[in-house]
Amino acid sequence: MALKTFTAALLFLLVSGTHHLYGQALTRVSGKVTDAETGDAIPFVNILFKGTTIGTTTDFEGNFSLQTQAPVDSLVASYLGYQVLAKAVQQGKTQVINFQLRPVATVLQAVVVRPGDYENPAWEILRGVMAHKDRYNYDRLTAYQYESYTKLELALDNISDNFRQKKVIQQALRAIDSAKTAQGDDGKPILPVFFSETISDYFYRKSPERKREFIHKTQVSGIGVTDGSVVSQVIGSTFQQYNFYRNWLRIAGKDFISPIADGWKGFYEYELKKSDDQLNGRRCFRIEFQPKRPQDLAFSGVMWIADSLDAVSPYALLQIDVSINKTANLNFIEKIKIQQEMALADSATGIWLPAKNRILVDIGDIKDDWAGLLAKSYSSNKNFKVNFPHPLKFYEDNVTLAEDALQPDARYWDKRRHDSLSIVEKQTYQMIDTIKNLPAVKSYVEIADLLINGFRRVGKIDLGLNSATYAFNDLEGHRIRLQLNTNYLLSRKIILHGAVAYGTVDRRWKFSTGFDYILSRKPWTQFGFVHTEDYNQLALVSENFLDKNNALFMAFTRWGSLSNRRPFFQISNQAYFQTDIARGFTQRILFNRQFTDPLFDFEFIDLKNDAIRRREFITSELAFESRIAFGEQYIQSENKRLIANFTTKPIITLRYVLGLDNVMGSDFGYQKFQANVTQSFPLGALGNTTYSATLGYISSRVPYPLLAVHLGNETIFYNAQAFNMMRFFEFVSDRYAALNFTHRFEGLMFNRIPLMRRLKWRTLATANVLYGSLSETNRHLTPPQRLNGTPLPNVNGMGAMPYVEVGYGIENILRFIRVDFIHRLTYLDDPATRRFGVKVSAQFRL
Repeated sequence: MALKTFTAALLFLLVSGTHHLYGQALTRVSGKVTDAETGDAIPFVNILFKGTTIGTTTDFEGNFSLQTQAPVDSLVASYLGYQVLAKAVQQGKTQVINFQLRPVATVLQAVVVRPGDYENPAWEILRGVMAHKDRYNYDRLTAYQYESYTKLELALDNISDNFRQKKVIQQALRAIDSAKTAQGDDGKPILPVFFSETISDYFYRKSPERKREFIHKTQVSGIGVTDGSVVSQVIGSTFQQYNFYRNWLRIAGKDFISPIADGWKGFYEYELKKSDDQLNGRRCFRIEFQPKRPQDLAFSGVMWIADSLDAVSPYALLQIDVSINKTANLNFIEKIKIQQEMALADSATGIWLPAKNRILVDIGDIKDDWAGLLAKSYSSNKNFKVNFPHPLKFYEDNVTLAEDALQPDARYWDKRRHDSLSIVEKQTYQMIDTIKNLPAVKSYVEIADLLINGFRRVGKIDLGLNSATYAFNDLEGHRIRLQLNTNYLLSRKIILHGAVAYGTVDRRWKFSTGFDYILSRKPWTQFGFVHTEDYNQLALVSENFLDKNNALFMAFTRWGSLSNRRPFFQISNQAYFQTDIARGFTQRILFNRQFTDPLFDFEFIDLKNDAIRRREFITSELAFESRIAFGEQYIQSENKRLIANFTTKPIITLRYVLGLDNVMGSDFGYQKFQANVTQSFPLGALGNTTYSATLGYISSRVPYPLLAVHLGNETIFYNAQAFNMMRFFEFVSDRYAALNFTHRFEGLMFNRIPLMRRLKWRTLATANVLYGSLSETNRHLTPPQRLNGTPLPNVNGMGAMPYVEVGYGIENILRFIRVDFIHRLTYLDDPATRRFGVKVSAQFRL
């Protein structure tokens, strides 16, 4: 009886316990995790019912969903780089709980290895990644392609109180107040200024390396955006490629070392957080990492590596989330964040390609009373195809647009978007349209456009009001200049341009007029003509490779004492034709007839009669130029072609100039040959190197204004195109070889000095070498004195020794200032020669 009673009681307890367990109502929770400061979704966040092992991680859009029958009262969200946050849960109910996590600086725990201890367990996994790295690096594929959907948003953030008081900002904030665009728990406002979407096909071929993007459809809404075709070409997939299998990633013009680079152990600290994590049903390792030195150009973050026993892709990179914060040696940038989710593109090779990318760049205030800029980009890729290269002709254009790419089509977007727009994103389109139509905003946009581009659009005419509008010099006095160009509203084929200038001292009108005509956009082909009557300076017209497209530099050459720079008045007629033979291979033919009237002491012996001295002369010449720049990418505006990004491959320029004697009154026949190689390339942790090497040869007898007048620099300002310790007109050559070299060490040295690293100074080294000679026939063509015995200033050639100057410097002082210390090593006998100089310059570098 007792046994029966005990058995009945035991069954009752079991049944009661089971009823209590399985009778408990199910608790279902879903939600989204976002960044409290930016409002951006945070993928890979750990979501866990507190006090249990029941959890999940957010997907790439920051969403999560989980459920349990266990008794729970709160939900915890945690992720590297963010504060842990817990929220209450209602037991037994279905509910939505969203998290806004706040960023916080994190430091990985140091792994101390003592004799007899095991090594850092993450290292074994990293060695496995290194062993398989070449296999998974998708750059090694013969070719690959995919369809890409890209969103890009720009917004003003960190709006200061002073900046908020500006009328234009007040109007804009009031206009969007009803839309509730504040992000985060603190109601911090952001002001959207740009939003775009793009659907495109991206193609890559390895050998020879070629890239192409075909944009099917794009829609752009932005304050101050006038040329949608240009913007559309730079917001697609082409300019958002980040391959962490490469040792170095180029970001904001800097090279950052990958956490899975060959030299991983020398740059990063690693911690294995979980050795049996699950990612889409695939077992993987989760490893956190951070730079060994905070100022290094390296990442902090977390990555997921496929398990060593994975049947398809052991040790493959499956996901990665990295950040660059303001401790890195960068200017103005508070934070860069890159999140990447990979997808298996080809099971035969085990290759994974980026399926989803999210990039965030937070640019801090340039001035304390301004606002910051927040840039957010999201891309989704699908329909991968690997190892099926197209013919080379297919890749001729880097970025092309479908004919109807800019035409609105709501149905198309509803059907082809990879991800639907959120409510806030839909509101953003409306908000930007509202803001850009505010009168105050229109005025500010016009002013900004004028300051940046130097022109104000007035219908079909662009009015030039830029750095060349006003100058003051001893030759002209106050110089006023006005420039006019037509724009694409008048014609997409022809661009008319003209300028007029007047000086208050010389009381002389100067002007230029001309046109450019676009024959073809594929290949890019154009021709043009310009007539000019204006002053020029001898050193600026030598056949060197000075960047004359630098409008600011050329404008400042009009200031100061022009009489010391051997000015002349010129009347020239110039016609040109230019076309692309192949991508990166440009041909240019130019004809120039020029009348030169020197405004300095100058005479030369007439070539046909030694008894005659002359000052003025006329030249007619043909120039043939070939430029080889493989790897450069271009974008096309309505009537211009621009370089979108510069190649790290050598750029070769070959030039031949033929002077035509007795053609249209010309006084000389001559030949000039030139070759130049210019290259900028990264050296990883050692920094970046730029060099320019030039060879020149003039085989004919001509006066020295037609020879190579090497550019000296007697100012206190550093000039990258000059020999900075050479005097003006110190050397002239008819055959020469020149080398200009600059190496930027970035923060390689100062980042390792505790008291210096906070300054974020960067070191550099320079060297300029010139070897030239001047033939006796050309040397004596300019006599030492006039016929009446008055001495004439002359020029000198070089001896057997090359001219050499070397320097070292510090840049990024107060983020803008560069100081160079330069030593002149040769030609030191002249008392006027300076052996050492300090020169300053200002520059804008991230």
